[in-house]
Amino acid sequence: MIKIFKTFGGYVEITEPLKGCWINVTNPTSDELNKLNVDFGLPTDLTNDILDQDERPRIEFDDDWTLIILRIPVEVENNGVPFNTIPLGIFITENFTLTLCLKDNEVLPMGQPSPFRDHYKEITDSINFILRLFLRSGNLYLRYLKQINQMTSLIEQDLEKSIKNKELNKLLKMEKCLVYFITSIKANEIVLAKLRNSKKITTEINEDLLEDAFIENQQALEMAQIYSDIQSGMMDAFASVISNNLNDVMKQLTLISIILMIPTLIASIFGMNVPNYMENSLWAMPAIILVSLILSFLGVIIFRKREWF
Repeated sequence: MIKIFKTFGGYVEITEPLKGCWINVTNPTSDELNKLNVDFGLPTDLTNDILDQDERPRIEFDDDWTLIILRIPVEVENNGVPFNTIPLGIFITENFTLTLCLKDNEVLPMGQPSPFRDHYKEITDSINFILRLFLRSGNLYLRYLKQINQMTSLIEQDLEKSIKNKELNKLLKMEKCLVYFITSIKANEIVLAKLRNSKKITTEINEDLLEDAFIENQQALEMAQIYSDIQSGMMDAFASVISNNLNDVMKQLTLISIILMIPTLIASIFGMNVPNYMENSLWAMPAIILVSLILSFLGVIIFRKREWF
C-alpha cells in the first residue's frame, strides 16, 4: 500500500508526489514494487534488501540518494513467538523521503491518528525525521519489553506447579523475543553512531533529538539484556522445578501403591486354597477387612511422620 503525504503544514495525504513529500509504503504488491522502481527510481536490489525479513540495519550513500535500514519491533500472530523484528527502510532523495516496510507497524501507523503524526507536524528535514523514527522505535521496544515481562510473570506462576514442558516452551519463546530485540537494538545503535559521525550528512543534526534516540535505544538494550539474563536463570531453575514436581508425583504414586498392596497381600494369603483355621468362622471376612484397614492406616501414619506424604 502506497500513501503520499505532503510534509509542510502537517501530514496531509495527496494523490501525486510533490517536492519534499513523504511516501510511505507498507506490504507492497508486485505492481506497487514496480511503481517504486520505475516512477520513484528506487533500485530493485535495494527494494529486495529492505523487504528481506533478515536484512541487517545499515546506511548507504550514493550521489543521488541515501538509504538507511533499521529494525523495528512488531507483534506476531499465530506464530507462538509474540514479538519479532523486521527491517524498515528509509530512502532519501532531493525530491522526497520514502519509507518501505514489509508489514504494517506501529512505528508509522498511518491507518489512524497517531501520537507520531500529531506530535511531529512537519518534516523539516529528512535526517531529523529519521532520528524521530529511531526514537519512536526505541519507545516501542520499551513498551513491548514491558509486555514480555508481564507475560513471563504469568508463565512463572504456571511453572511453579507444572510437571510438563508446555510452560517451559512458552518461556523459551519469550527468550527468543529478547534475543531478536537485543540483536536488532545493537545494530540500530551502530547505524545511529554512523549517522552522527558521517561526513556525508550535510544537514544539521538536532543534537537533542539524537541524544534522545541514543538514550531510548540504550535503555531498551539494557532492559532486554536484563530480562534475558533473568529468563536464562529462570529456565534452568524451572527445569529443575519441573523435574522435582515430577519426582514428587512419582513418589506419591509409589506410596499409594504400597498402601494398596497391604490389603491385597492379606487377601491373597487368606485366599489361598490351604487350611487357615478360619474356614468356618462367621467373623473371618470382617476380621480380615478390619486388619487390612488397620495395617493400611498404620502405613499412612508412618509415611506422614516421615513426611513422605
